[in-house]
Amino acid sequence: MLWVKSFHIVFVASWFAGLFYLPRIFVNLALVPAESAAERQRLLVMARKLLRFTTLLSVPALALGLWLWLGYDVGKGAGWLHAKLFVVLLAVGYHHACARLLRGFEAGRPPRSHVWYRWFNEAPVLLLVAAVVLAVVKPF
Repeated sequence: MLWVKSFHIVFVASWFAGLFYLPRIFVNLALVPAESAAERQRLLVMARKLLRFTTLLSVPALALGLWLWLGYDVGKGAGWLHAKLFVVLLAVGYHHACARLLRGFEAGRPPRSHVWYRWFNEAPVLLLVAAVVLAVVKPF
């Protein structure tokens, strides 16, 4: 079980690293002047590649978490686990929201302000803190 838990932690940390950085690219995309097509294209390529890589990292993170839950009965019936599963659903939703925002940039829809993306970038930090506290402290 410790091997599964170790790799789960590694993949979750890697997945969240991508979720931390992708919205930073959105901040830069929102700041690109309209006449700077080359810069915009370069940032879009970076965002696409990072989203693809982050998505690939999320799969083993989620699969290993499922393995811990169902295969080893980690947290079975505990309130902290239900809360953590909700946080995981929020993280998956955030990941999906990042993909939608990227599609909007690619389609040329007017972006939100760079300030909005800076605030949007704070969400995965809160999700990771909540998930770690719930898994380690097990407050209920």
